[in-house]
Amino acid sequence: MIEFQYFDGCPNAQATLENLNELIEEGLIDRGLLTITELSDLAAAERVHFQGSPTILVDGVDIYTGKRPTTMNYTCRIFDFDGLKTGVIGKEFIRKRIRDLGLTE
Repeated sequence: MIEFQYFDGCPNAQATLENLNELIEEGLIDRGLLTITELSDLAAAERVHFQGSPTILVDGVDIYTGKRPTTMNYTCRIFDFDGLKTGVIGKEFIRKRIRDLGLTE
């Protein structure tokens, strides 16, 4: 299962979701495996150990950290991909992590 988590107003959530949807359209993963969850308040974020917007979980594992979240962060995320700071999770990074986590053949 893939869960895309975000909050309304995060400027990077839509671009990351578009990258994820492109991989679905390419057939990497089944659309039925995707759940989109909007975290609209701190209480909801705390319940699911939200890591910030955007977050992609594969079977409960954050694809960026490779770990199951145990804390909560209700902010826009900034990622470091080979020294490049960005708030968008790139399509190739998503592809690699989904394969690494065994969600595809």
